[in-house]
Amino acid sequence: MKLDNRIKELIAVGASVSANCQPCLQYHASEARKSGADGQDIMEAIDVGKTVRRGAAAKMDKFVASLTPPTAPANDSASEGCG
Repeated sequence: MKLDNRIKELIAVGASVSANCQPCLQYHASEARKSGADGQDIMEAIDVGKTVRRGAAAKMDKFVASLTPPTAPANDSASEGCG
């Protein structure tokens, strides 16, 4: 089976969401529309990407927890990071 451009762009929409790439999502959602996808198609692809992202984040959180012993959070400003 050969994938048409509409399906490829919908896959890219989902991948963009799972990669947390806003410029990618904007580009691929636009390209998906040009390839014949409607709003419902794009929202379904976004939902798939969100599901993949949540699953990957949950697995990573479990993995990180297995590597590090629990500690109390630091209260200094150097620990604020990018959050």
